[in-house]
Amino acid sequence: MLIRMQSTSVRIDEATHAELKRLAADLGETVGRTVTLAVRALRQDQIGAELAAPLSEAEERWLDAPVG
Repeated sequence: MLIRMQSTSVRIDEATHAELKRLAADLGETVGRTVTLAVRALRQDQIGAELAAPLSEAEERWLDAPVG
């Protein structure tokens, strides 16, 4: 079964495109798959930063609230 993904164009400068192609080749992936992996890695970094941030006072109170 052939699965066709929808696609769209994203404008990037030539240097970034060349680097993306080199990175894809190094990884043994397609350019599209490399972009997918990069977006996922950025999102994971963002989630990690959010989790590492100090808790707000409201979050501290909620965690310290009595159970029951």
